[in-house]
Amino acid sequence: METTITPSSPRGETNEERRFPRRFLANHAKRRFDGQVAKAGIEINGSRPFDLRVVNDGFYEQVISRGAVGVVEAYVDGYWETDQLDELAAKLFSSGINFRPGSVLTRWPYSVGLRLFRNGKHRSTLQVRKRFDLQNDLYQAMLGRSMVYSCASWNGAADLDAAQDLKLKRIAEKVALRPGMRVLDVGCGWGGFAKYAVENYGVSVVGITVVKEQYQLGRTLCAGLPIDLRFQDYRDLNDDRPFDAIVGIEVLEHVGYSNYRAFMSKMCRLLKPDGRVLLQTVANNTSGLFVDARVRRNIFPTGMLPSARQVVIASEGLLDIEEWNNLSEDYDKTLLAWFKNFDADWPELRENYGEHFYRMWKCYLLTFAGSFRARENQLWQIVFSRAGRGTELSFPPTCD
Repeated sequence: METTITPSSPRGETNEERRFPRRFLANHAKRRFDGQVAKAGIEINGSRPFDLRVVNDGFYEQVISRGAVGVVEAYVDGYWETDQLDELAAKLFSSGINFRPGSVLTRWPYSVGLRLFRNGKHRSTLQVRKRFDLQNDLYQAMLGRSMVYSCASWNGAADLDAAQDLKLKRIAEKVALRPGMRVLDVGCGWGGFAKYAVENYGVSVVGITVVKEQYQLGRTLCAGLPIDLRFQDYRDLNDDRPFDAIVGIEVLEHVGYSNYRAFMSKMCRLLKPDGRVLLQTVANNTSGLFVDARVRRNIFPTGMLPSARQVVIASEGLLDIEEWNNLSEDYDKTLLAWFKNFDADWPELRENYGEHFYRMWKCYLLTFAGSFRARENQLWQIVFSRAGRGTELSFPPTCD
């Protein structure tokens, strides 16, 4: 007669006994989670496109152990599905539902694993590369003809390419580009704005990026034009000649709270007395010093979104705010257009990236679309001039 021995822990607990607390917590998480999302109008295993379908009950263990990050990573791992991820996210953002490890509560999906950081030059370079140093084929498929990885302007535009052209035109007009001007593009990407500005306004452009993939392809795309693309951090830019205009299209998100003032000071030092700076940035509704763990882990390590208060304080006495526009609704449309392109070209991209990446990238694009739809995030275009334009200014100015 065989004897079956049940493994036990050093304290004499069987495996079944050790599993019991986890099952209890998971069942607790299920009740709390299902009740919370119902308040947002979402039904678990419901029939509407934005309802959440649980595929693997391990999802609830992820929720109880990791909170909001667990919800997102469970989606990436295939533990739950929905037919309309962007709308589900918008409803959760709008509801103010909280998910925290242990109690299934804390602000969706921002406040798990957050930490304060100082975004030094080395760290900043690493985090930007983490976001952008994927193969160029992904971005060429997703971004369209313009190769511009920032929010478009959809005021009557028929498609993504037209909307990006409209955005670039709007930026050029806001900084009053004219033939012969010398322009700085901070965080120039593949040179999309630089190329547009040169071809349509007769200017010359210095563009800087810390992403090697962007730099290498950008030099090819901008070949033969008066565009000086540099593999360089903004802190290392020490041109003796001032610029007539400076643009930074969604670069402030990479700067970090501790460097906002130094960044504004640098822009002030590099700008002619009568010049303009335009910053387009994704932003937070409130001031914070923390990093979104969901995005930091998968997409944008140490990324930080500024608030209106932080922008004003950082620029005070250095740059005067001339214009401030909110274009948040346009980012919802832009992210959906990017996903449509990405999804359409996925059969050609699959071999290089794999299914796990597909779900992670889809989650990134569509949950962010939902965040802008719910106005959890903002998208601003801010135009600055040099402070004290009514007085005689010299170059370089005092910008401390």
